[in-house]
Amino acid sequence: MYFHVITLFPELFDSYFHTSILGKAQEKKLFNVTAYQLRQWATDKHHKVDGSPYGGGPGMVLMVDPIYKGIKKIQDKIKKRKNNKTRVILLSTRGEVFNTAHAKRLAKYDHLIFICGRYEGVDERVATHIADEEISVGDVVLSGGEIPAMMIIDAVARFIPGVLGKTESLEDIKGSYPTYTRPEIYTPDKKNTRKTWKVPKELLSGNHKKIEEWRNS
Repeated sequence: MYFHVITLFPELFDSYFHTSILGKAQEKKLFNVTAYQLRQWATDKHHKVDGSPYGGGPGMVLMVDPIYKGIKKIQDKIKKRKNNKTRVILLSTRGEVFNTAHAKRLAKYDHLIFICGRYEGVDERVATHIADEEISVGDVVLSGGEIPAMMIIDAVARFIPGVLGKTESLEDIKGSYPTYTRPEIYTPDKKNTRKTWKVPKELLSGNHKKIEEWRNS
């Protein structure tokens, strides 16, 4: 699976997707993340990609032209591949809020292209004519779409076969329940040995039925 990200800050994606489980999965070629510098598709010598909003108002708006050219360039490359089922996503505060159901749905595509907004937003013609859908990561405003893109890629990648060691590691499969590990009894304050934090006795019983009942309670 391939993730393509159009952004003004492609370097933000390097460290996150080249460490831990996701880094190992990329080494195994289970998926690939490529971040593209939006300014490469600007047409002026200063590589300008934003302009002041029509009708007035504060801030700057990302232009439609460099975004359109970037999307078209990526799509042209994708069309040459055998597996080319593609979805273009605009990260937006107005989009539908992302959840696990979205992650499962998006994991069925071969290519996901993300458009990361900045400043006061993106020319509305991007949402109207270029993106297939708008996605939000919650009722909060961030400086740009880079962190939401990382979050969505991370969530989708977990559903790619082989990325996780075991399918049971998927939170929605096992359910969200408290987990513990050693030591069995923890004393945070060595001077006050009466204050201890213990692992629930059900988890120490070795009785799988009791453990399952406790986790579902």
